[in-house]
Amino acid sequence: MNILPLVEWLGEAPTIALFGLLTGAVFGVAAQRSRFCLRAAVIEFGRGVMGDRMSVWLLTFSTALVWVQGAQLFGLMDSTDARMMAAPGSWSGAIIGGLIFGAGMVLSKGCSGRLLVLAATGNLRSVVSGLIFAVVAQISLSGVLAPARDWIAGLWITSGGRNVDLLVALNMPEFSGLAIGVVIAIYAMYLSRRNRIGVARQVFASGVGFAVAMGWVLTYAMSQVAFDPVQIESATFTGPSANTLMFFIDRNPVLEFDVGLVPGVFLGAFLAALFTKELKFQGFDSPTPMRRSMTGAALMGFGGMLAGGCAIGAGVTGGSIFVATALTALLFMWIGAMVTDYLLEHPGNTIAA
Repeated sequence: MNILPLVEWLGEAPTIALFGLLTGAVFGVAAQRSRFCLRAAVIEFGRGVMGDRMSVWLLTFSTALVWVQGAQLFGLMDSTDARMMAAPGSWSGAIIGGLIFGAGMVLSKGCSGRLLVLAATGNLRSVVSGLIFAVVAQISLSGVLAPARDWIAGLWITSGGRNVDLLVALNMPEFSGLAIGVVIAIYAMYLSRRNRIGVARQVFASGVGFAVAMGWVLTYAMSQVAFDPVQIESATFTGPSANTLMFFIDRNPVLEFDVGLVPGVFLGAFLAALFTKELKFQGFDSPTPMRRSMTGAALMGFGGMLAGGCAIGAGVTGGSIFVATALTALLFMWIGAMVTDYLLEHPGNTIAA
């Protein structure tokens, strides 16, 4: 992919921000139209139902695997130098942060990516929760919660100065990642057909996964031509939400992929909702959902930063290149979400009151 003319025309920083904007816009449109939501998928699974939300999540995950692993086989990207692979990972952060994020995801009725998409459609609950998420993520990164995050993350880290590539660790052949993606995709399409999901929604669900691959390929291409070092990354919302918040506060803001990603998602979801006439202002129905949602957003801000990524960043983006701690975080997000949903719904418990 020859992006050098574009870089020479716009400059490095504007180009990488543009790539973030394009990736986010594709993600926003696809997520809004497919109603992609990990929380809903986890709740279905935890209640023994393999319904339409689970089908959508599997379509997204498998599409990301197929496109990303295919891109690697064709030399369009290399996950070896990706930011989340090249740096040490934290097993303790993935486990504890995943549990915290999963609980927060259920309390706030959506993961951080879902909140951003809903906010773009006029959901004021998501606007408030999203802002709380971004603020807590920032203070977990460099504020008063940073020492606690560093201490927990440092309890158990990966060896060798970098994260663990599961495919390499298991001595699997180079094409195995693509093969795994194809198998999951076949099952996802079977579930979609069983749940009578329309073709359009299937395409948009796959579009969320495609956006993840798009981010990987574009940032990798940028890293090959840029004079200054460029992080190879893709869609995630914990760090980018904090960085976007600081971009509008800092007197000397720096354009980067993250700063384009978050506005891109908002813009894409807004336009999709506008086109389909789904824009609608919604607020909190009562004080109890408001408290839960705000508490959940705060938990996701800390948990996502501790886990090294949110439900998208760890669960789909990190999972698409088989980062061991990312998949571990995803597993414990599922566990935390299922336990929290049980406590909220089980008769007689104190949380449901």
